[in-house]
Amino acid sequence: MRTCLVVPPSMVDAHTSTDSNTSSSLLRRVQGNDPQAWLCLTQLYAPIVYSWARQTGLQEADAADVMQETFRVLVARVGAFRNSEPGETFRGWLWTITRNKIRDHFRELTGRPPAVGGTNQRLLLQDVPVKPPDETALGGVSVSESYLSGQLLRTVQAEFEPRTWQAFWQVVVEDRRPADVANDLQLSIGSVYMAKSRVLKRLRQELST
Repeated sequence: MRTCLVVPPSMVDAHTSTDSNTSSSLLRRVQGNDPQAWLCLTQLYAPIVYSWARQTGLQEADAADVMQETFRVLVARVGAFRNSEPGETFRGWLWTITRNKIRDHFRELTGRPPAVGGTNQRLLLQDVPVKPPDETALGGVSVSESYLSGQLLRTVQAEFEPRTWQAFWQVVVEDRRPADVANDLQLSIGSVYMAKSRVLKRLRQELST
């Protein structure tokens, strides 16, 4: 059974950065009710949904509530998602659900007396953007890009033997000489190049969602 391997997002290489599309194989497994795939998807997108909610002005507890309600809808409707149209992505579809839940939250608040020094909830309701906000972390790195890239690596790594993955990682990510990697892993240089080629090909397949 595949596992959601733990690879720190900071170990993502620029060659494998995503365009914010979800792994097609992961999404198929989620739609097939694979429990491990659901765990991976939750680990991947819960922080992103929470970040979206916070950036629209919600407090921590309210953002957590929106995240929970968003995932309730996701569980019920994920089987209906189809990225058959140009430019249609799972991330954009999920943002539409999140946006609706954020707007529901602000609509509920409009009927309450405003807190002293609080923000006008009607203005916040009007300001919820149509497109997802940028989840910018320190250093200008997109949080969603970091999580998605990490998930991509976790998904693909599970498909290869450890030495094959290590050969790819050390040559491509750590920028080591293939001859040195071959010596350390007790592989031929040809095997190292083959490992690099196979993993990169698989990564490109996942990125072509």
